[in-house]
Amino acid sequence: MYIFFKFIIKYINFYNKVIPNVSKNSNFCIKCIIYTYGKSCKSINTIDEYYASDPKTLGKDNSMNLLNLVLSGNNCSSDDPKLISDFIALLTIFNGIDIGEDLDSDKLVEYAILWLSYNINQKKENRTTRLNDFHTGNIKGNDCYNKHIASDSSSGKKIHMDVIDTKIESMNIDIKDISNFYDAFKSLCNMYSEFDPEKSTECKTCLETAGEFFEKCEKVKNAFDINKGSSYLQLWSSLSNDYNIFKQEYIGKCSSISQLVACPRSSVTKNMLITIAIIFVAASILLGVSYKYSLFGFRKRSQKQHLREMLKK
Repeated sequence: MYIFFKFIIKYINFYNKVIPNVSKNSNFCIKCIIYTYGKSCKSINTIDEYYASDPKTLGKDNSMNLLNLVLSGNNCSSDDPKLISDFIALLTIFNGIDIGEDLDSDKLVEYAILWLSYNINQKKENRTTRLNDFHTGNIKGNDCYNKHIASDSSSGKKIHMDVIDTKIESMNIDIKDISNFYDAFKSLCNMYSEFDPEKSTECKTCLETAGEFFEKCEKVKNAFDINKGSSYLQLWSSLSNDYNIFKQEYIGKCSSISQLVACPRSSVTKNMLITIAIIFVAASILLGVSYKYSLFGFRKRSQKQHLREMLKK
């Protein structure tokens, strides 16, 4: 595992130096570390696989600390919570991405904050409800954070504390709510993984992952009031913009396809077939019962007619 991490970080650092502009597809790599390979942007869930070993608690640094891999010679305290260390590592990786016109520092910070909020929400012992409270109480005073994240733009760094502070203050909503937005962003990242407009040669008439994305967007839309000009609207607009970029690239690559649609899910199809089968069975039973009673009624009428004819005689 250690060798795998070193390999990933090597290519992150190498290609970020060589390539002057990261692909627009970087916008979709939310739940992932972003790295470039040639002119393509590729997403990997390395950081989440790393987290899978410790799903219940914030945890402590260990021999597989991601921050130590990203920052050579890092001597940060080993008792820093893993979540905060990895947030710093993610910001550091994003700082190594050359920003083009479609990917600014504000956007990268937003993605890192979404990732942080999602993982804070997964920790049952966390009692903080507001992101700004967690930021003030756990991150601002962290020695590693102050050492590796520049305080302002004078350092020449794209991502610095001023940008982070401004973004967190603008997202003045519950951590749980931010986490729900992250679920939708993650699904968009999965759509990019299914179809990379930069690399795919075969166009698909539908995307398997699109259904999940549409469902989660609908969930967010129904759960929150996104019409108040608030943080909810800000995140919703960001999500919509990223989706539109993907859709334009998808349709641009596949000119024969006029719109992006979701493939029918097998489970949905199965349920539909079961429902149809039940309807047919029920209809058959009803028809059988109806026929039985109709036949019974016909026989009864025939018997009465026969009895009348006998009485006349």
